[in-house]
Amino acid sequence: MNRRNFLRTGSLAGISFSALGLGACATSVTSNTAQEGTAAAEAAPTDFQLNEATIQDLQRKMQSGELTSKAITQLYLNRIKSVDKSGPKTNSVLEVNPDAIQIAEAMDKERKAGKVRGPLHGIPVMVKDNVDTHDKMSTSAGALALANNKAAKDAFIVSQLRNAGAVLIGKTNLSEWANFRSTESSSGWSGRGGQTKNAYVLDRTPCGSSSGSGVAVSANLCVVAVGTETNGSVVCPSAVSGVVGFKPTVGLVSRTGIIPISHTQDTAGPIARTVTDAAILLGVLAGVDPNDSVTKENTGKAQTDYTQFLDANSLQGKRIGVEKSFLKGHVAIDALLQQALEQLKSKGATIVEVEVMKKIREVSGSSFKILQYEFKDGVNKYLSTANAKVKTLSDVIAWNKQNEATSMPFFQQEILEMSDKLGDLKTKEYQEALAKQLSGSREAIDSIMKEHNLDAISGPTYGPSWCIDLVNGDSFTGYGLSTPAAISGYPHITVPMGQVQGLPVGISFFGRAYAEPQLLGIAYAYEQVSRNRKAPQFLKTTIPS
Repeated sequence: MNRRNFLRTGSLAGISFSALGLGACATSVTSNTAQEGTAAAEAAPTDFQLNEATIQDLQRKMQSGELTSKAITQLYLNRIKSVDKSGPKTNSVLEVNPDAIQIAEAMDKERKAGKVRGPLHGIPVMVKDNVDTHDKMSTSAGALALANNKAAKDAFIVSQLRNAGAVLIGKTNLSEWANFRSTESSSGWSGRGGQTKNAYVLDRTPCGSSSGSGVAVSANLCVVAVGTETNGSVVCPSAVSGVVGFKPTVGLVSRTGIIPISHTQDTAGPIARTVTDAAILLGVLAGVDPNDSVTKENTGKAQTDYTQFLDANSLQGKRIGVEKSFLKGHVAIDALLQQALEQLKSKGATIVEVEVMKKIREVSGSSFKILQYEFKDGVNKYLSTANAKVKTLSDVIAWNKQNEATSMPFFQQEILEMSDKLGDLKTKEYQEALAKQLSGSREAIDSIMKEHNLDAISGPTYGPSWCIDLVNGDSFTGYGLSTPAAISGYPHITVPMGQVQGLPVGISFFGRAYAEPQLLGIAYAYEQVSRNRKAPQFLKTTIPS
């Protein structure tokens, strides 16, 4: 959740491109960080046995007997120790599952007996630490107040993963409370996990709030991971980490057992290094959940196998709208976008300039207020049945104040406090704002797509990663294409578009509700012609030596 943009502009559409900065980062808050960065650059292991391995690669290794799920899981656990907890110290994994090896052994036994549950059988997967797992790990949204919250049952999507044979290897760090705690917070920082670092350049932000999931996948600490998004929280960390991130249509994936912000915008989604792996994970996550009424809308629309829509010729005859205001902003990104548009056209697509952000800005002025109302309602409902010492949002606020030295060492909890002062969801202000935003955003996207006969709308996902700053907080600058799909509840995928001074930039494709098959096909075809994914090198800084 990229909350600072709501506070500044009312929506992400109002960001000034001219402010996009790629300068060297300033000295960090802690005096020993520079020394850690130097060590990281020297110790970063780039010859990992499973480097850039896909789900299909690992399945072939297990099928041939070259590796077992247990061996693969152990390799990733070793990788986490060498990259995340020492060496570069990316700090993306909040907690490792002590039962991971045992789960892998069970999957190996099933395989040996002739039972393979599907493409995720024996595959290590991570989930964001706002997703309930009924095991020895906690579910905390990164908050110290929820540090010992042991879920009584799995989230629906975790049950889906387990049933598919996935090995839940750990939980990823995130922006605390999914970036909905303070107006001055740093993406990727949580009280439990500390600051996650971008694997490309360690003094740069991983964005958020699914910071750890994006970095863990990019740094090859797992094959795929689950993130969650309210606005930008899957696509931004994916874009700045040089990976694929997919925010599905709200209702395709259950939210039961996920610490919420907004019941109208929240959704979990896959983060992967390839579109194919994202499609595989999406097929496992999607489904109707009796405890999440919105998922009833996906009946007959959800797929168990989204890889069937991946065709390198999917761009043939497609009409792609490109956000006009994003065509010129930063010379390096402009060049990457023009190259991407030429590649899209080379595979048969027609490019049409459109202005969706202008219309979205007109209806998104109350976005932040809507989220505050829904956050208070959702968190109070979640905490009321959680195994946590805090039972309400008010309890969380009070606990943080009593433990300020550890829970709020860098920034405060203004958003929590503002949300707690609001009324319930029957409040007229909330209901009127929500109705205007939902109908207005969907009409804006639908009308533009109908007018121009579009299959998707595109543009740079975000600008390059900015400097980590625990004093001033995030500096969201440059592009931001998450808001239209976020406030409408429509699907959105980001794919690597290239790099600016070694920092990844993504390209977005979004469209109408339940357009996942079309978007995956478009993204896959673009990925095949562009091949922009490059593994990170764990550089300590962008400062020239």
